Amino acid sequence: MIDTQAIKEHVRGILVALGDDPDREGLIDTPERVARMYQEVFEGMNYSNHEIAQMFNKTFEHKGSEYKDMVIVKDIDVFSYCEHHLALMYDMKVSVAYIPRGRVIGLSKISRIADMVAKRLQLQERIGSDIADVMTEIIGSDDVAVIIEGTHSCMSARGIKKSQATTKTYTLRGQFLEKPELVERMER
Repeated sequence: MIDTQAIKEHVRGILVALGDDPDREGLIDTPERVARMYQEVFEGMNYSNHEIAQMFNKTFEHKGSEYKDMVIVKDIDVFSYCEHHLALMYDMKVSVAYIPRGRVIGLSKISRIADMVAKRLQLQERIGSDIADVMTEIIGSDDVAVIIEGTHSCMSARGIKKSQATTKTYTLRGQFLEKPELVERMER
């Protein structure tokens, strides 16, 4: 669980280390606000992938053209924080596709999974893998693909300062690895 008291103490220390006065009017409540914000934006750190799968495991029977249908949820907005710099990863769009094998997952659950997985100190590549792991556990199939495109403030606001650079990652499993045309359909 997130230790908000420790966060408040450390944020206060950071303000002092930056040469500011944590007791001045504009900063006096900052440690408390940051602790509350961290509790919200890092909520996913409280749960393993397995626990997230259990949390959002709402599936329905699917009869039909098994192994031929494809479900795609595109452009799920998420944000996360880079574990290397604690910098914001933003304008992230997640697309998740899977091929049902007798069960389909509630569509809103896919967005909730992406959101919860992103609420951790992360790497963009791991966000895709974590979403795929959770989806695989819930739907009982390896036929899952996750495509993520996002901007990283560790590249845009500091260091190289390339504000237009985006990063695109592909996590492909099962039939998505074997049949590139599925990924092409997903990206249309």
